[in-house]
Amino acid sequence: MSKLLKIGVVVPLFNEQDSLNPLAQEIVQVMQINNYDYEIWFIDDGSTDLSWQVIEQLHTQNPKIHGVRFRRNYGKSAALNVGFQKVNADIVITMDADLQDDPHEIPELANLILSGYELVSGWKLNRAKHDPITKSVPTKLFNWATRKMSGIPLHDFNCGLKAYHIDVVKTIEVYGEMHRYIPVIAKWAGFTKITEKRVNLRPRLYGKSKFGWNRFINGLLDLLSITFTSKYMKKPMHFFGTIGIIFMLLGTVSGTYLTVMKYAYNEPLKNRMPLLFLTILLVISGIQFFMTGFVGDMISRTNSQKDSYNIKTIL
Repeated sequence: MSKLLKIGVVVPLFNEQDSLNPLAQEIVQVMQINNYDYEIWFIDDGSTDLSWQVIEQLHTQNPKIHGVRFRRNYGKSAALNVGFQKVNADIVITMDADLQDDPHEIPELANLILSGYELVSGWKLNRAKHDPITKSVPTKLFNWATRKMSGIPLHDFNCGLKAYHIDVVKTIEVYGEMHRYIPVIAKWAGFTKITEKRVNLRPRLYGKSKFGWNRFINGLLDLLSITFTSKYMKKPMHFFGTIGIIFMLLGTVSGTYLTVMKYAYNEPLKNRMPLLFLTILLVISGIQFFMTGFVGDMISRTNSQKDSYNIKTIL
């Protein structure tokens, strides 16, 4: 008898008490219809409502449903990161807890992973129909900027509905507010077989969206951060050292020029005071950049510990 394909579903959540029961029922129904083995991980990111009590009830009713409860709110990236650590399956699906992501998309997402893709990102075509303009406009700008800077041709980076080969989630680390850039993180980790699938976006029944202009600005800053860290996290000397060397070379050239003008042409330095100050600034800045790269290189080689989160309960 062949082994059943095991699907792991990771659902980060914050104050979603009303949506957890119907979401769990839908996910279980999809798993049973498609004859999947499965496990579901609800990651409670410090909810202040009755979300954890609902998760406890779900776990009692179905031991394949698990939960992790944070003592405080760390953010979606932290919840996903812990979910990725806990899940044990062949294919991992992430989805939001607000019922906008449709569990019936899971089989097709899983089939794309089975066909050879390492990451499949959902593309919510009808987002503008359900989302307010305060969310849809910054989302479009965010996706456009991310495509341009990352070189990954996805239309909806921030879609919570994604599928992963298990190797991806066990390799990457999601921290800060980097959950928006999981495809970028995966690409820099060497997982380049990335595609997208058009998925159904359902109307939000409970709560309200947290994405707006403030998150758009923060998202762009995060993109700059992930682009830098992806390229230079393990080799900061390549970035800071290069800038330092360039500055010191420019300072050396201008310093040589000032020396030649003083001793070969007897020109007083006071006639070249702006250039003298610039020379000193270049040399000092170059040394500082070089030393920053040196210290950063030492830190990156000695500090490899991952973020830890204060977990209150695990089911």
